[in-house]
Amino acid sequence: MDLKQISDTMGLSNFPVGLGGCRNDGTNYECCEFNITVMDGKSGESIHNVDDEYVKVHHCSFDTVESDTLHQLQNLSIINDDEWKLRMFLSKIKDKRKQIAISHARSCLVDAGIFANKSRDFAKLKDPFAGVWIKCASYSLADAIFCFNMQRPSPTHMLDSLRNMKKDQVNQKLSIIHNILGIERSTTSLLSRMAKSTVGFSDMIENNGNSGIVKKKYDYLAKNSLLSDCYFYLGYVNRQNVLKIQNRIHKNPEFIHVLKTGMDIENDPMVIDSQAVTVLQSVTEIFGDLKN
Repeated sequence: MDLKQISDTMGLSNFPVGLGGCRNDGTNYECCEFNITVMDGKSGESIHNVDDEYVKVHHCSFDTVESDTLHQLQNLSIINDDEWKLRMFLSKIKDKRKQIAISHARSCLVDAGIFANKSRDFAKLKDPFAGVWIKCASYSLADAIFCFNMQRPSPTHMLDSLRNMKKDQVNQKLSIIHNILGIERSTTSLLSRMAKSTVGFSDMIENNGNSGIVKKKYDYLAKNSLLSDCYFYLGYVNRQNVLKIQNRIHKNPEFIHVLKTGMDIENDPMVIDSQAVTVLQSVTEIFGDLKN
């Protein structure tokens, strides 16, 4: 795919543009989209289908200070940068690479703690959304561990990368994440139901074509027997969409019917409370290790 030509066709040639994501890392599967970042001072993303390939355009600004965005921008490959603005920006990010990663990891740990406490609160009320929040807490903990290992969270490939991480005090928490997510339950029949719900929830919340990417990745991962990776990916996509509406999700109780399947959530309040306590203990221990 000629990314320079695509950039020009999309009207992005007047801005610095770079390729990121797994296509840039060389870790992609055939199903993976092309992640293009355009420094046009805007925000948000748009999805395009070009020659049967998905292209996700991320709009960004040189003024961004969010650690999660800066972490994702590292190691972009330049597509267009006539004035070298993007090159200089990436050089500054590279110099602060570890600082950015640790900052984002800390933020993810805080989120994990917030979501774990929220799941406990809702478990006490026997609210079904408790199962959603404990899954969100687990994924945030996974993001934190990824950042501590100086890696960029990439949901399609994260589980494979997590398997290969060195064993230390932080990474040993991966078994906790694995157990809470329930990855061992991944079967072809369950994944088929999860995929349909994930696609539906994406259309309900995003409605931007991302559901096409989800469907394509599900088809590939399931066909190639990457069932655990598929389970992790589908849950992660749902987590991302839950966070987009986290302040109003409880005003839409119909969402729980989709998320029960899409996230394969736990229903037992006692189990959820126990899982939340485990996440909170992990967060506290990791923060303690950072101080030492």
